[in-house]
Amino acid sequence: MSYEKVNYKSAGVDIDAGNEAVARIKDGVKSTFTNNVLTGLGSFGSLYDLKPILEDYNNPVMVQSIDGVGTKTIIARKMRKFDSIGIDLLSACSNDIIVMGARPLTFLDYIANDKLKPDIIEEIVSGMIKACKETGVSLVGGETAEMPDTYLPGEHDLVGIITGVVEKDKIITGETIEPGDAVLGLPSNGLHTNGYSLARKLLFDIAGYGVNKKIPELKKSIGSTLLEPHINYSNHVFAVLDKNINVKGIAHITGGGLMENISRILPDDSDVEIKKGSWPDLPIFNVMQSIGRVDENEMFRSFNMGIGLVFIVDPSNVNKINKALRALTPIYEIGSVICGNKKVVLK
Repeated sequence: MSYEKVNYKSAGVDIDAGNEAVARIKDGVKSTFTNNVLTGLGSFGSLYDLKPILEDYNNPVMVQSIDGVGTKTIIARKMRKFDSIGIDLLSACSNDIIVMGARPLTFLDYIANDKLKPDIIEEIVSGMIKACKETGVSLVGGETAEMPDTYLPGEHDLVGIITGVVEKDKIITGETIEPGDAVLGLPSNGLHTNGYSLARKLLFDIAGYGVNKKIPELKKSIGSTLLEPHINYSNHVFAVLDKNINVKGIAHITGGGLMENISRILPDDSDVEIKKGSWPDLPIFNVMQSIGRVDENEMFRSFNMGIGLVFIVDPSNVNKINKALRALTPIYEIGSVICGNKKVVLK
């Protein structure tokens, strides 16, 4: 019996394509490096010199988070536009650690697909590079994985890991939150990276829209609206913290919406009462709710509903925060802390 001659490429994995992808992104990735980065692309692990950083801390605590873009990648594929999901990935990870008071330092990415296409990898990473440079984060390494049969044709999986540092006695935990505190909301620009399975069902399966469909309520096509990049709130948070304004709690409104994410930082004896209508509506949420007659509580558990980040502060600090953020973003007083048992309720 004779067998045909095979190699890795004929089995579905193209090493040369991987090398081409690395060559395309190498200079851009290097542009994010600070002097603390000791290795470039291609080493087995990344080396980052912590000593110069830690000299500014008495009791430094490392903070890490891992996140993904989820099924928003399907919208990117339909639109044939991939740079914004690179921005999404860095922003989602960064927001998860800045809410604890940590300054982001390094970022690692993982991109997996059924078939590696260097131009798409380059486009995804270009978004990460842009977001890293704007946030002062070094993109110290990553991994591309070509796995035929694990992923369906055209599928991408996108995951990132971020590392930051915070002074131990300045970690923001929410433990001092108490009834009477004010809840301030910073606006989102859309879904960010959450709720896309429900959004796709509503917009594409039930309404039958395509990504290029334009409807009167939206200024852009459905696809462009859904691909709005996740806002990175790093500059907003440190505009407040660097002025030594006492912030009791910060919540990134990610998967689980306002209902689930604010409750994560509440003490056991406190609720947050959200005042509906206290911030401007984003039309995309009204459109989706109308299509599927989605229950109001379900909307607030599935989506950010137009608020991407929440500060909880003593009322005496509201004006200080408004002043600190005046040049960066509108800010809305969306509710208050009341006695309860760690829940978020709508008013």
